[in-house]
Amino acid sequence: MARRVNTWRWPVLGLAALYFLVPLAASVVFTVDVPGRGVTFDAYRRIVSTEGFTSSLLLSLELALATIAVVLLLMVPAVVALRLGAPRLRPVVEVVCSLPLVVPPIAFVAGISTVLKWGPEHLSRTPLFQTFVAVQNPDFPFVLVLAYVVMALPFVYRALDAGLRAIDVRTLAEAARSCGAAWPQALLRAVLPNLRGALLNASFLTLALVLGEFTVAQLLGFTPFAVWIYSIGGSQAQLSVAVSVLSLLVTWALLLTLAGFGGRTKTASRG
Repeated sequence: MARRVNTWRWPVLGLAALYFLVPLAASVVFTVDVPGRGVTFDAYRRIVSTEGFTSSLLLSLELALATIAVVLLLMVPAVVALRLGAPRLRPVVEVVCSLPLVVPPIAFVAGISTVLKWGPEHLSRTPLFQTFVAVQNPDFPFVLVLAYVVMALPFVYRALDAGLRAIDVRTLAEAARSCGAAWPQALLRAVLPNLRGALLNASFLTLALVLGEFTVAQLLGFTPFAVWIYSIGGSQAQLSVAVSVLSLLVTWALLLTLAGFGGRTKTASRG
């Protein structure tokens, strides 16, 4: 049985590699092969100097960092408390965290737009009016962070749940408490170090989601990196494809770095 699995492994991996690498190679050829000029890398050299590249990329990275911070601050204590104090509620929390997967992004952003329009109209004479204005600041639209937190819940919950299944949280927490640590200290010093791999996985999934999200940002009128790529696609198709290829390579590099870091962490813990 093992030999049969090994026999089919390489053909399946080869087909998967062709499925992903052939479109990528075609995109690279499109960006470097200019009719009448031969092979040139002008499209990649023009990326940094193109208007909006730096600001949109920095905005996406800021949104990603804020989203990672907010979703982990919300989910880590909740999942640990769920594991320790209310394990019977786990199916309910799992269903609630999975709801963003079944709600269409169009319906989701339509609801956000309705709330954003309703707030200034009905709360113009209250202090909350400034809150609605602040969360829509184009320099840093915090409303996108709130939307991305909701969209990242299924992935973050799955990553943290898998990490908690691999350790004995109750024993770790009770050992820390028996040494005189308060609950926040037990969480920070005993539980979180053993969830490093799960935290990294959740952070990377959130980062990938924010960098690639288009629908919500476009319909709400903001211009992070994915929307900027789309905006230049109509007039500068070659440059748009070059930026897409570059962003994909950066994402893969982050994934490989995360995998390598996770492997070193496991090796160090075993040693």
